[in-house]
Amino acid sequence: MRNESYTDFARVYDTFMDETPYEEWKEFLIGLIVRYGVSVPINRRNEQDVLESERNLVVDLGCGTGSLTELMAEAGYDMIGVDNSQEMLRIAMDKRDAAGHETLYLLQDMRELELYSTVGTVLSVCDSVNYLLTEEDLLQTFRLVNNYLYPGGIFIFDFNTVYKYAEVIGDTTIAENREECSFIWDNYYHEEEQINEYDLTIFVKEQKDLFRRYEETHLQRGYTLEQMKRLIEQAGLAFVAAIDADTHGEVTRESERIYCVAKEHTKKM
Repeated sequence: MRNESYTDFARVYDTFMDETPYEEWKEFLIGLIVRYGVSVPINRRNEQDVLESERNLVVDLGCGTGSLTELMAEAGYDMIGVDNSQEMLRIAMDKRDAAGHETLYLLQDMRELELYSTVGTVLSVCDSVNYLLTEEDLLQTFRLVNNYLYPGGIFIFDFNTVYKYAEVIGDTTIAENREECSFIWDNYYHEEEQINEYDLTIFVKEQKDLFRRYEETHLQRGYTLEQMKRLIEQAGLAFVAAIDADTHGEVTRESERIYCVAKEHTKKM
Protein backbone atom coordinates (compact mmCIF):
# COMPACT_ATOMS: atom_id res chain seq x y z
CA MET A 1 0.00 0.00 0.00
CA ARG A 2 1.59 3.25 -1.14
CA ASN A 3 1.75 6.21 1.22
CA GLU A 4 -0.08 9.19 -0.29
CA SER A 5 0.58 11.37 2.77
CA TYR A 6 4.25 11.98 2.05
CA THR A 7 4.35 12.89 -1.60
CA ASP A 8 4.61 16.64 -2.11
CA PHE A 9 5.38 17.15 1.58
CA ALA A 10 8.53 15.05 1.15
CA ARG A 11 10.14 17.96 -0.72
CA VAL A 12 10.02 20.22 2.32
CA TYR A 13 9.93 17.65 5.15
CA ASP A 14 13.55 18.17 6.21
CA THR A 15 13.15 21.93 6.09
CA PHE A 16 10.33 21.89 8.62
CA MET A 17 12.00 19.17 10.71
CA ASP A 18 15.33 20.99 10.99
CA GLU A 19 14.97 21.40 14.76
CA THR A 20 14.23 17.72 15.38
CA PRO A 21 16.83 16.39 17.86
CA TYR A 22 17.90 13.40 15.77
CA GLU A 23 21.33 13.34 17.41
CA GLU A 24 19.75 13.07 20.87
CA TRP A 25 17.36 10.39 19.63
CA LYS A 26 20.30 8.42 18.24
CA GLU A 27 22.18 8.49 21.55
CA PHE A 28 19.09 7.51 23.49
CA LEU A 29 18.28 4.62 21.15
CA ILE A 30 21.85 3.35 21.22
CA GLY A 31 21.65 3.37 25.01
CA LEU A 32 18.52 1.20 24.87
CA ILE A 33 20.16 -1.20 22.41
CA VAL A 34 23.20 -1.51 24.66
CA ARG A 35 21.02 -2.10 27.72
CA TYR A 36 18.43 -4.48 26.29
CA GLY A 37 19.52 -5.67 22.87
CA VAL A 38 21.93 -7.86 20.94
CA SER A 39 23.13 -5.60 18.11
CA VAL A 40 26.59 -4.04 18.34
CA PRO A 41 28.31 -1.46 16.11
CA ILE A 42 31.19 -2.49 13.89
CA ASN A 43 33.93 -1.21 16.22
CA ARG A 44 32.80 -3.58 18.99
CA ARG A 45 32.59 -6.78 16.96
CA ASN A 46 34.74 -9.85 16.76
CA GLU A 47 34.94 -12.19 13.80
CA GLN A 48 31.41 -13.35 13.03
CA ASP A 49 29.54 -16.06 11.19
CA VAL A 50 26.47 -15.35 9.07
CA LEU A 51 24.04 -15.51 12.00
CA GLU A 52 26.18 -13.12 14.00
CA SER A 53 25.99 -10.63 11.14
CA GLU A 54 22.18 -10.92 11.22
CA ARG A 55 21.99 -9.99 14.89
CA ASN A 56 23.82 -6.74 14.13
CA LEU A 57 21.36 -5.63 11.47
CA VAL A 58 19.15 -2.73 12.55
CA VAL A 59 15.91 -1.84 10.75
CA ASP A 60 14.51 1.69 10.83
CA LEU A 61 10.79 1.11 10.20
CA GLY A 62 9.13 4.20 8.79
CA CYS A 63 12.53 5.76 8.15
CA GLY A 64 11.26 8.76 6.14
CA THR A 65 14.09 10.78 4.66
CA GLY A 66 16.70 8.72 6.50
CA SER A 67 18.04 11.35 8.90
CA LEU A 68 18.09 8.99 11.89
CA THR A 69 18.93 5.98 9.73
CA GLU A 70 22.13 7.58 8.46
CA LEU A 71 23.12 8.76 11.94
CA MET A 72 22.82 5.17 13.14
CA ALA A 73 24.91 4.05 10.16
CA GLU A 74 27.51 6.67 11.06
CA ALA A 75 27.58 5.18 14.58
CA GLY A 76 28.59 1.83 13.06
CA TYR A 77 25.32 -0.08 12.79
CA ASP A 78 24.35 -2.05 9.68
CA MET A 79 21.16 -0.26 8.68
CA ILE A 80 18.08 -1.11 6.67
CA GLY A 81 15.55 1.68 6.14
CA VAL A 82 11.92 0.80 5.35
CA ASP A 83 9.28 3.29 4.25
CA ASN A 84 6.25 3.30 1.95
CA SER A 85 6.86 6.77 0.50
CA GLN A 86 8.95 6.62 -2.64
CA GLU A 87 9.55 10.36 -2.49
CA MET A 88 10.93 10.19 1.06
CA LEU A 89 13.18 7.25 0.18
CA ARG A 90 14.70 9.13 -2.76
CA ILE A 91 15.89 11.79 -0.32
CA ALA A 92 17.14 9.11 2.10
CA MET A 93 19.19 7.46 -0.63
CA ASP A 94 20.73 10.80 -1.58
CA LYS A 95 21.84 11.19 2.06
CA ARG A 96 23.25 7.67 2.05
CA ASP A 97 25.22 8.28 -1.13
CA ALA A 98 26.57 11.59 0.14
CA ALA A 99 27.72 9.94 3.39
CA GLY A 100 29.22 6.90 1.68
CA HIS A 101 27.23 4.44 3.80
CA GLU A 102 25.84 1.09 2.67
CA THR A 103 22.31 1.44 4.03
CA LEU A 104 19.73 -0.69 2.25
CA TYR A 105 16.45 1.12 1.63
CA LEU A 106 13.24 -0.82 0.98
CA LEU A 107 9.95 0.55 -0.34
CA GLN A 108 7.47 -1.36 1.81
CA ASP A 109 4.38 -0.86 3.93
CA MET A 110 5.26 -1.86 7.50
CA ARG A 111 2.12 -4.02 7.56
CA GLU A 112 3.70 -6.08 4.77
CA LEU A 113 7.28 -6.11 6.04
CA GLU A 114 9.47 -8.60 4.17
CA LEU A 115 13.16 -8.98 5.00
CA TYR A 116 15.81 -11.35 3.69
CA SER A 117 16.96 -12.49 7.14
CA THR A 118 16.43 -11.97 10.83
CA VAL A 119 17.66 -8.70 12.36
CA GLY A 120 18.84 -7.86 15.83
CA THR A 121 16.95 -4.60 16.28
CA VAL A 122 13.89 -2.91 14.82
CA LEU A 123 13.38 0.80 15.47
CA SER A 124 10.30 2.88 14.66
CA VAL A 125 10.31 6.47 15.86
CA CYS A 126 8.76 9.87 15.16
CA ASP A 127 5.24 8.45 15.73
CA SER A 128 5.35 6.24 12.62
CA VAL A 129 3.12 3.58 14.20
CA ASN A 130 0.41 6.18 14.81
CA TYR A 131 -0.27 6.03 11.07
CA LEU A 132 -1.64 2.53 11.68
CA LEU A 133 -5.26 3.37 12.37
CA THR A 134 -6.53 0.05 13.74
CA GLU A 135 -5.37 -2.40 16.37
CA GLU A 136 -5.47 -5.07 13.66
CA ASP A 137 -2.88 -3.17 11.61
CA LEU A 138 -0.69 -2.69 14.67
CA LEU A 139 -0.93 -6.36 15.59
CA GLN A 140 -0.06 -7.42 12.05
CA THR A 141 3.01 -5.16 12.09
CA PHE A 142 4.13 -6.32 15.53
CA ARG A 143 3.79 -9.96 14.47
CA LEU A 144 5.94 -9.35 11.40
CA VAL A 145 8.55 -7.58 13.52
CA ASN A 146 8.58 -10.53 15.91
CA ASN A 147 8.94 -12.93 12.99
CA TYR A 148 12.07 -11.19 11.72
CA LEU A 149 13.75 -10.54 15.06
CA TYR A 150 16.91 -12.47 15.83
CA PRO A 151 16.71 -14.55 19.06
CA GLY A 152 16.67 -12.05 21.91
CA GLY A 153 16.41 -9.13 19.51
CA ILE A 154 14.47 -6.02 20.46
CA PHE A 155 11.81 -3.75 19.00
CA ILE A 156 11.94 -0.09 20.07
CA PHE A 157 9.12 2.20 18.95
CA ASP A 158 7.49 5.40 20.06
CA PHE A 159 3.89 6.54 19.77
CA ASN A 160 1.79 9.60 20.44
CA THR A 161 -0.80 9.08 23.14
CA VAL A 162 -4.52 9.73 23.21
CA TYR A 163 -3.77 12.42 25.80
CA LYS A 164 -1.53 14.31 23.38
CA TYR A 165 -4.06 14.35 20.57
CA ALA A 166 -7.08 15.07 22.75
CA GLU A 167 -5.63 17.49 25.31
CA VAL A 168 -2.51 19.06 23.78
CA ILE A 169 -2.91 19.28 20.02
CA GLY A 170 -6.70 19.21 19.84
CA ASP A 171 -8.35 21.40 17.22
CA THR A 172 -5.64 23.88 16.38
CA THR A 173 -4.05 25.64 13.45
CA ILE A 174 -0.28 25.99 13.10
CA ALA A 175 1.49 28.03 10.44
CA GLU A 176 5.15 28.45 9.65
CA ASN A 177 6.85 30.62 7.05
CA ARG A 178 10.32 30.01 5.61
CA GLU A 179 12.26 31.67 2.83
CA GLU A 180 11.67 28.87 0.33
CA CYS A 181 8.45 27.33 1.64
CA SER A 182 5.55 27.78 4.05
CA PHE A 183 2.82 25.60 5.49
CA ILE A 184 -0.53 25.82 7.23
CA TRP A 185 -1.46 22.86 9.43
CA ASP A 186 -5.15 22.58 10.38
CA ASN A 187 -5.52 19.95 13.10
CA TYR A 188 -8.76 18.16 14.03
CA TYR A 189 -9.21 15.47 16.66
CA HIS A 190 -12.09 13.01 16.24
CA GLU A 191 -12.67 11.84 19.79
CA GLU A 192 -14.93 8.85 19.15
CA GLU A 193 -12.49 7.18 16.74
CA GLN A 194 -9.39 8.59 18.53
CA ILE A 195 -8.25 9.73 15.08
CA ASN A 196 -6.15 12.85 14.63
CA GLU A 197 -6.52 14.51 11.24
CA TYR A 198 -4.23 17.23 10.04
CA ASP A 199 -4.69 18.95 6.73
CA LEU A 200 -1.51 20.43 5.32
CA THR A 201 -1.38 23.25 2.83
CA ILE A 202 2.17 23.69 1.56
CA PHE A 203 3.61 26.52 -0.51
CA VAL A 204 6.92 25.77 -2.23
CA LYS A 205 8.96 28.37 -4.08
CA GLU A 206 9.42 27.26 -7.70
CA GLN A 207 11.10 30.41 -8.98
CA LYS A 208 11.35 34.06 -8.03
CA ASP A 209 8.02 35.29 -6.63
CA LEU A 210 6.27 32.09 -7.78
CA PHE A 211 5.08 29.55 -5.21
CA ARG A 212 3.28 26.31 -5.98
CA ARG A 213 0.54 25.14 -3.61
CA TYR A 214 0.17 21.52 -2.49
CA GLU A 215 -2.33 19.89 -0.15
CA GLU A 216 -2.12 16.67 1.85
CA THR A 217 -4.19 15.07 4.59
CA HIS A 218 -2.57 12.95 7.29
CA LEU A 219 -4.44 10.66 9.68
CA GLN A 220 -2.99 9.27 12.91
CA ARG A 221 -4.58 7.38 15.77
CA GLY A 222 -3.80 7.88 19.41
CA TYR A 223 -3.11 4.83 21.58
CA THR A 224 -2.68 4.13 25.27
CA LEU A 225 0.18 2.28 26.88
CA GLU A 226 -2.25 -0.42 28.00
CA GLN A 227 -3.26 -1.04 24.38
CA MET A 228 0.36 -1.25 23.29
CA LYS A 229 1.29 -3.70 26.05
CA ARG A 230 -1.62 -5.95 25.11
CA LEU A 231 -0.78 -5.91 21.39
CA ILE A 232 2.92 -6.51 22.05
CA GLU A 233 2.08 -9.64 24.01
CA GLN A 234 -0.53 -10.81 21.49
CA ALA A 235 2.15 -10.57 18.80
CA GLY A 236 4.34 -12.98 20.76
CA LEU A 237 6.80 -10.38 22.00
CA ALA A 238 7.73 -9.76 25.61
CA PHE A 239 7.10 -6.26 26.94
CA VAL A 240 10.29 -4.90 28.52
CA ALA A 241 9.95 -1.20 29.28
CA ALA A 242 7.98 2.00 28.71
CA ILE A 243 9.68 5.39 28.91
CA ASP A 244 8.34 8.93 28.67
CA ALA A 245 9.92 10.28 25.49
CA ASP A 246 10.26 13.82 26.81
CA THR A 247 11.55 13.18 30.33
CA HIS A 248 13.14 9.74 29.79
CA GLY A 249 11.49 8.89 33.09
CA GLU A 250 8.39 7.02 34.15
CA VAL A 251 5.25 7.20 32.04
CA THR A 252 2.44 9.29 33.53
CA ARG A 253 -1.15 10.05 32.57
CA GLU A 254 0.13 13.21 30.88
CA SER A 255 2.86 11.56 28.84
CA GLU A 256 2.51 12.81 25.26
CA ARG A 257 4.89 10.41 23.53
CA ILE A 258 6.07 7.07 24.88
CA TYR A 259 8.90 4.73 23.95
CA CYS A 260 8.20 1.02 24.23
CA VAL A 261 10.84 -1.70 24.29
CA ALA A 262 9.78 -5.26 23.43
CA LYS A 263 11.90 -8.39 23.09
CA GLU A 264 11.81 -11.55 21.03
CA HIS A 265 11.81 -14.44 23.51
CA THR A 266 10.72 -17.67 21.83
CA LYS A 267 13.35 -18.43 19.19
CA LYS A 268 16.45 -20.46 19.98
CA MET A 269 19.94 -19.79 18.71
